[in-house]
Amino acid sequence: MSNRCLRVLADPVQIQTCKETIDNIQNTITYVSQIFNLAGNEVRLKILFLLYKEEQMCPCDLSDVLDMTVPAVSQHLRKLKDARMVVDKKVGQSIFYSIKTENTETIIPVLIALVGKTHKVIK
Repeated sequence: MSNRCLRVLADPVQIQTCKETIDNIQNTITYVSQIFNLAGNEVRLKILFLLYKEEQMCPCDLSDVLDMTVPAVSQHLRKLKDARMVVDKKVGQSIFYSIKTENTETIIPVLIALVGKTHKVIK
């Protein structure tokens, strides 16, 4: 069985409609792609999940949970903050991070799906 495309007749209306649809949602596609690219990093996905689950955490607590140094966690938090996916709030000497929900509507369903799910590792 061949995976080659052997189209006999193109549907120019379908092709044009699809092109227009992609053009109309290009900004959204770019935005969602950037979010998933950023959250595609395993550590940042874990951080987002923990912030989703706990509502807010400080870098020290995140470093303890993830067995990472505070500077390493802070570097990931900086990337998430620069992308406006998290916000920080200073309370005394501590800084607490939380998910900026209005800018992460795309990733929230993924974080929700992680709760209680067990997946086999693909090798």
